[in-house]
Amino acid sequence: MMMTFSTLRDVLVLVSLVATFRPVLYAQESVELAVGKPDAVVNLATHEGTKLVNGTWRYSDVRLTEVDFRAPGADLKPSGPSIKTNDYLPKAGGLHFDDSQWEVLDPTTLDHRRSTGRLAFNWYRINVTIPARIGSFDPTGSTVVFEIVLDDYAEVWVNGTLPKTYGQSGGTVVKGYNARNRVVIGRNVQPGQQIQLAVFGVNGPLSDLPDNFIWIRSATLDFYKTPPKNPAWQNLGEVVRVDPALDRIIAPGTKVEKLAGGFQFLEGPAWNPEGFLNFSDPNANVIYGYSPDGNVFIYRTKSGYTGFDIGQYSQPGSNGLAFDKEGRLTICEHGNRRVTRIEKNGVLTVLADNHQGKRFNSPNDLTYRSDGALYFTDPPYGLPKFFDDPRKELSFSGVYCVINGQVKLVSTDLKGPNGLAFSPDEKYLYVDNWDITDIRTTKVIMRYEVKSDGSLVNGKVFFNMNQAPEEEALDGLKVDNQGNLFVSGPGGVWIISPAGKHLGTLKSPELPANFAFGDADGKTLYLAARTGLYRIRLSSGGKTAL
Repeated sequence: MMMTFSTLRDVLVLVSLVATFRPVLYAQESVELAVGKPDAVVNLATHEGTKLVNGTWRYSDVRLTEVDFRAPGADLKPSGPSIKTNDYLPKAGGLHFDDSQWEVLDPTTLDHRRSTGRLAFNWYRINVTIPARIGSFDPTGSTVVFEIVLDDYAEVWVNGTLPKTYGQSGGTVVKGYNARNRVVIGRNVQPGQQIQLAVFGVNGPLSDLPDNFIWIRSATLDFYKTPPKNPAWQNLGEVVRVDPALDRIIAPGTKVEKLAGGFQFLEGPAWNPEGFLNFSDPNANVIYGYSPDGNVFIYRTKSGYTGFDIGQYSQPGSNGLAFDKEGRLTICEHGNRRVTRIEKNGVLTVLADNHQGKRFNSPNDLTYRSDGALYFTDPPYGLPKFFDDPRKELSFSGVYCVINGQVKLVSTDLKGPNGLAFSPDEKYLYVDNWDITDIRTTKVIMRYEVKSDGSLVNGKVFFNMNQAPEEEALDGLKVDNQGNLFVSGPGGVWIISPAGKHLGTLKSPELPANFAFGDADGKTLYLAARTGLYRIRLSSGGKTAL
């Protein structure tokens, strides 16, 4: 949690204002999203277009079939008694599926009504080859987007796969009723490159079956040689270099990029092992996702609270997020005052909700040790009245460790423990302080030695920011693979060496509350900054998951 204020009264005023705000999301027109005016378009509903990409449309109806299955068992999987259910044939999404015996379609007839009508499904398949030229346009190195509008719903397989994530809407999966699906099918493409597309059509709405059929309204390949950019979002922020050593972490000239905006208050980003970013908006009570294709989607609603008195909370939702070594999302729930984990089968497991029978304040941030021990901080900033809230049951703000199924209190040194992270060798745990009662004299980062049983010992002040001219307190904290600390502090993200030397400060348009290393190489720092989501490329990198 990060705000700018000088008194608790300022906080309460801000709370009343922010509670009336509602988000309007937008995503940056980046290479991943590839929206806007393309450099070239190939219309796959024409003879000229399909000939240019050496493509042939093939078609098949889908038939429903009854199959054997099993009812849910105690493990919530299909391990119970034998039952009958429905399936469909053919399963034609695979890359090497043989469609040679299917009907060949004239591309100008894609808008002809097909399927059996009512409850009906079908397949359209086409292989496309990147041409050497599209008129005067050279597609070499382009980003290619397949756009299809199908009546009524479409799902798109690309090269035999159907990428899907929880909460996803659009792209490869159903976007909506007669909506357009846009899927990035290739980046940095080369002439002669082949891409296989399979479109699964669905008649609908399913609960109100229409007296019509399935047909394609439009199908195109959109080529973007130079990704569209919004000039107002370029060259954002700055990197203030205090020590030349910062150049080995952030290359000179590197800029901040804005990805999306219009949120209420962003927090707790974590890189999902499935290849996208999750992040919290505790004010909106939502966990979002940001995909590599630039799509912002709701991953989990009511992420931290569903109580009848939710209107009293400024931040009832989830805050810190983390993934364990099995890829399970772990959540700090403000309003519910607990730490939970979403199992692979969707069941929610409560990992910790009390200390010695007394409910936690509002778990804020969390991190895993490589052996699976979970550490989290518990200040009262998720409660409506913070330290003075009558719901508060603990007289302190603690740091806890969940180890071997037990919850251990491991520190009460800080009044507002917030961000925390391990050193690369896990010998030390860093914890910073976010104390609204005295933000001018409590801007410190503690460093603890970590014992095998989860205990923290020999806590010392590692770094003191009390002399910084800006008033902001400390918030998110991450450590890269070289041991450098990234800390949300006065004026921006402070980069501090393992020896405790301030190397520089990353200043983005909005002050980040927290951040996460992401992408396949862990060298992108994603910034959850108030109303916007940002990122910057690093020369160093950090762990994206346990």
